Amino acid sequence: MSEDSVRIASVESLQGHTLRVRWTNGKAFPVDLTETVNRLKGLRPLRDRRFFQRAFASEGGHSVEWPGELDIGAARLWELALEQNGRADAAAFIRWRWKHGLSLTRAAEALGISRRTVAYYVSGDEHVPSYILLACKGWEAEQREGSEASVA
Repeated sequence: MSEDSVRIASVESLQGHTLRVRWTNGKAFPVDLTETVNRLKGLRPLRDRRFFQRAFASEGGHSVEWPGELDIGAARLWELALEQNGRADAAAFIRWRWKHGLSLTRAAEALGISRRTVAYYVSGDEHVPSYILLACKGWEAEQREGSEASVA
């Protein structure tokens, strides 16, 4: 699942500032947005619990929306869902890919693994081994060294 293919099928408001998000891949996770809602000024209206409960999936499932053009993107919600539901490994792997603008194919090439394996990691279907997360850091360090050498 790439950030382009993360889609929301439905959303349901639970207690507090938690949503149950059902994804088009059939998975469903609770996502606690308390920290996000309280930290971001642009989401201040969501602090009102009754307003927060008005959440709905956008047409096409690209985000969760509220009246007044408030929204949170599906990709960010997917990352939070994985992280909050015991898949911090997958969330870290996703952040690494996004930070460097790597497609599934380019991430696979960078790490010397198959594209299918990368897709399994991103979807949360398989645990991301610690050696892969270390390889991500190593790749990142190599990229930094390469860009520093080209500047010198």
